[in-house]
Amino acid sequence: MDLPIGELFILGFRDPLIPGWLQDFARSFGLGGVILFDYDCTDKKFERNVFGPAQLEELCEGLHALPSRPLIFIDQEGGKVRRLKEERGFIPLPSARQFGRLSASERRDVLRPAYAQMRQIGIDVNLSPVVDLDINPDSPDVGSVQRSYSSDPKVVKACVEALAEVAGSVNLKLCLKHFPGTGGAKVNPHDHVMDLSDCLTDAQVNVFKELIARVPMVLFSHGIVNQWERETPVCLSAVAVNKMRGWAPDACILTDDLQMQGVQKLMSTGEACMKAVHAGADLILIGNNMKDEQEQTAEFARRLLSACAQDASMRVHAEASIRRVRKLKFG
Repeated sequence: MDLPIGELFILGFRDPLIPGWLQDFARSFGLGGVILFDYDCTDKKFERNVFGPAQLEELCEGLHALPSRPLIFIDQEGGKVRRLKEERGFIPLPSARQFGRLSASERRDVLRPAYAQMRQIGIDVNLSPVVDLDINPDSPDVGSVQRSYSSDPKVVKACVEALAEVAGSVNLKLCLKHFPGTGGAKVNPHDHVMDLSDCLTDAQVNVFKELIARVPMVLFSHGIVNQWERETPVCLSAVAVNKMRGWAPDACILTDDLQMQGVQKLMSTGEACMKAVHAGADLILIGNNMKDEQEQTAEFARRLLSACAQDASMRVHAEASIRRVRKLKFG
């Protein structure tokens, strides 16, 4: 088989069971990972992948049995952003802001049962922690929904230390987000193009630079930093990727969901896939929640394969990313 290009994708799907198109994709291309949601934005109902611990454990078992054993990702930050809610039988987690105010021992006590349950169910990667500093408390996607631990880098680092220690003890992987820090943003990237050029600080960038050694996986935001690469979302920017690679050559770099309007207002999902791989990102996230492009996903993979056949540098990026993803999966 040529390049197993599907290893570069994290895909979402709209059913409580594994759909046929996802099985076909994994068979044809391999599959890096899947992302699970409890809420379906299209139907506006809490009826998607997550209904309870026993159901979810069974689903995870089936997903792990797919060709190339995809990793299972979920956003379980705590507070408002948690796909595993207590009314469905999952162990609660406080918001990042509340967590930041706890003592060191309280932090670990809160995390242990929740993280142990996640691993028992079969979750491989928690897309957490958010290490965006609380620069603008009214920031629509961070501050106003309590997703930041603190405006103080020291508090953020102490919180991440607790998360990394507890996650490591149960073999749960974590992912820093949202590089290079969106805590100062005035708009929500789910809805708008997000320019960070005027609100990005050295202190914020340094948080990622220091913590990537502790949590060697990082999700790149849709934020645009014009002083790095003009009018290019960071998750599609070679300049941003190379900056991170300079600090941590083997870190695994994820794009944020390419179906968010922070990208969609600039280009199509297919075009964004190409740009992400060209820039050197390792995993392309397509949640099929902001939009339903489940049927187009195989075409995205075919187009990437074709581009890699014609562009040697792109193929080199893809091969390096596939190695990183497989190391993440199998050690």
